[in-house]
Amino acid sequence: MIGWRRSGRDAGTAASTDAPPPAKRGRGAKSRKRQPGFLRRLFARLLRAILLLVLLFLASNLLFMFVTPPSTIMLARWLTLQPVARETVPLEAISAELRLMVIASEDGQYCRHLGVDWRELRQVIESGGARGASTISMQTAKNVYLWPQRSYIRKALEIPIAIWLDFLWSKPRMLEIYLNIAEWDEGVFGAEAAAQHYFNRSAADLTRHQAALLATALPAPQRRNPAAPSAGHARLAERLAYRAVRSGPIAACVE
Repeated sequence: MIGWRRSGRDAGTAASTDAPPPAKRGRGAKSRKRQPGFLRRLFARLLRAILLLVLLFLASNLLFMFVTPPSTIMLARWLTLQPVARETVPLEAISAELRLMVIASEDGQYCRHLGVDWRELRQVIESGGARGASTISMQTAKNVYLWPQRSYIRKALEIPIAIWLDFLWSKPRMLEIYLNIAEWDEGVFGAEAAAQHYFNRSAADLTRHQAALLATALPAPQRRNPAAPSAGHARLAERLAYRAVRSGPIAACVE
């Protein structure tokens, strides 16, 4: 009897030792549990980075109401140790002739629109984009915050930034920044540096003809030389001067 009982225990022990071990949880289950937490942390970091960029952008908007910023092209030249000629001056130190010619050439509706000339933009889209529709506000937004290469992404960013800056900055301040960072030759930025570079005089002393030559050089500053204009450039400047003085008070908001 005792032997039978022992043999029964032995059999039970053997049966228990022969049973397969419980299955272990695989790494896949653990990784599936960790994945939602990782994605939440990643999203939170991205959100913090975006909020930081927005705060820096808004802070710079306020700062540039009083301090004239450099353009992104100027920053790129400084970072690559290329020369930059620039002298910041207030809008009052830039001749009224140049202010008028630049507005007539680049943005005839500058004093009327709110950052974007929607009618001109619609006409450009309908015509296939053969010509530009960038207002002075849009060009300033691009020069200060975006990159020079053309793309639909840049244009999509340029429009809301221009509308916001036009709301925040006054029209005289917007034009002042634009005229102080516009590129007039390779490494020559701003109206004062351009006036000295081409005519050996200050921006305040520019004549109407000189102002027209500078304004018509803006679309292609490295191909047009206001000091020695080609025949085509000279004719373009003459037509601009004739049209500008007959266009009414298009520069009244910056006088």
